[in-house]
Amino acid sequence: MKKLFFLMILCLAGTVNSQEDAEQMDKIYKTALTEGKAYDWLNHLSNQIGGRLSGSVQAQQAVDYTKAELESLGLDKVWLQPVMVPKWVRGTPEFAYFETAPGQSTNVSVCALGGSVATPVGGLKAELVEVNGIEDLKSLGREKIEGKIVFYNRPMDPTVISTFESYSGCVDQRYSGAAEAAKFGAVGVLVRSMSLKLDDHPHTGSMSYGDTPVADRIPAAAISTNGAELLSTTIKLNPKTRFYLRQNCKQFDDVESYNVIGEITGSQFPNEIMIVGGHLDSWDLGDGSHDDGAGCVQSMDVLRLLKKTGYKPKRTIRVVLFMNEENGLRGGNKYAEVAKNKKENHVFALESDAGGFTPRGFSFDCSEANLERVQEWKKLFEPYLIHMFVKGYSGADIGPLKNQDMVLAGLRPDSQRYFDHHHAETDTFEHVNKRELELGAASMASLIYLFDKYGIIPNNKIKG
Repeated sequence: MKKLFFLMILCLAGTVNSQEDAEQMDKIYKTALTEGKAYDWLNHLSNQIGGRLSGSVQAQQAVDYTKAELESLGLDKVWLQPVMVPKWVRGTPEFAYFETAPGQSTNVSVCALGGSVATPVGGLKAELVEVNGIEDLKSLGREKIEGKIVFYNRPMDPTVISTFESYSGCVDQRYSGAAEAAKFGAVGVLVRSMSLKLDDHPHTGSMSYGDTPVADRIPAAAISTNGAELLSTTIKLNPKTRFYLRQNCKQFDDVESYNVIGEITGSQFPNEIMIVGGHLDSWDLGDGSHDDGAGCVQSMDVLRLLKKTGYKPKRTIRVVLFMNEENGLRGGNKYAEVAKNKKENHVFALESDAGGFTPRGFSFDCSEANLERVQEWKKLFEPYLIHMFVKGYSGADIGPLKNQDMVLAGLRPDSQRYFDHHHAETDTFEHVNKRELELGAASMASLIYLFDKYGIIPNNKIKG
């Protein structure tokens, strides 16, 4: 009975023409792999512009560059959407060491967390208290924490196959660790980098002081995984080990930036809007190739691939390059706000923000009827080894658009190497494989094609 119900729904949405769809997807993949533009665009973003922290000169250069490239594609419309974003500056390179006795010190690699305050001009030196997470603070109490640097050393769980799930299991110590430690009188926090790889590259990322008064905010830094291992062993051998940290970061007033948007107007249903996108900003340590230059150039190439293969969309398809996903989500929230004010009808959104690695499939945040229909399309992707079609998280920037009728989707590449580079100085162009990047763009274009051709199944049809 349930199967019959879904077959009826599929008939309402349109009948899949497997041969025609397979031929169109074949054209998309072949064009992406032989005439792709994503890799060249990423080369410029990464090597000519570099890290694109919100509010920076490089972020504005990326806005100007991607707008010009979208205009060169002959889209129906390209524009900039203003948005106010935070401006945080790292300053001179951080410096840190631990001291086991006077004159006996070992340097370690650290970096300030995004949004952190600076240390005093001469740096900060104090004993450490190692914890496995925020939950340990209460059991230790103010007596054992006050005047010390809290060292959060919970690693990503290596037994969890989905590295994004493993990341989610410990990222709270990075985001809220300083605010929580300050309540117990800590003078600073040190956080183990969110990476499964043991190396000397610290990983930054956003953090928040919550409602902590400015005068009570304490500096927060990430330490490399090798540094964390060494420091943890040293503390066990010598609990009186002292840690020195110097960082010079500063928070400025918000500045104006932009989401970059381009669209192909739909030929039959122009008021039904489908978007594909990634976030244009990145952290400043590397050049943001995987996070999220890859997602931006793949999204740009989706529209180019549809045009190049001669497909004329029924619905309006937009590429949106969001600003400020990393430390504020201002771009995603602004886009959703403007869409709501204009009463725009968004029916589908696809985000790529998981790196430029080999695509494995998609995750969908949608109704069961739409998910069932997507499973019918899975066989079209199997020749390209795209097998994972699951219900789950889509993406941060498209999340604010969510409503009961929309389908939200996220590209899911192989994630095993993603957190080797995430928010670190190793997130650079040479770590992106051209073919893997192009396969991702083709997979995204193919999914956009199918949703444009057949539409979504609205809730009112499901209930009816």
